Amino acid sequence: MYKIQKILVPIDFSDYSKGALKYAVDFAKHFGAKMYLVYVVEPMIYPADFSLGQVSIPSADFETNKRAEEELENLAKSEIPESIEVVTVIKTGKPFIEIIEYAAEVDIDLIMIATHGHTGVEHMLFGSTAEKVVRKAPCPVMTLREPIKGFKFQGE
Repeated sequence: MYKIQKILVPIDFSDYSKGALKYAVDFAKHFGAKMYLVYVVEPMIYPADFSLGQVSIPSADFETNKRAEEELENLAKSEIPESIEVVTVIKTGKPFIEIIEYAAEVDIDLIMIATHGHTGVEHMLFGSTAEKVVRKAPCPVMTLREPIKGFKFQGE
């Protein structure tokens, strides 16, 4: 039987991802799994001028990473009981790439990711991180869309 020991929850601090986190906590409790919260900072790139191309500003990225790290730690403390082991991770890059690479690196058993429900032109322009994760993940992916319909594990 398949055993879930490591659950990865991508966080973008939206209500959607916080809802997915609450749902994932119940899974982690039930399976005795360790949780991995991953937030991906997309690098800030500014056009300098036509001769130099795009330039990244490292000090702004450092401040963003530091603030994200604090927020992720606070979210973990407020939403995840002490009985569940949790790892918080800040990555920099394209969200779907960083999520799938980290999942492979740590040998994640299940990714639980929120979908924002974009449709039409918005979906066409921005795509869906969740959709790309589902297509390329090295493990099963559960997508969660608001409103999340609850369920009970057998015996609860």
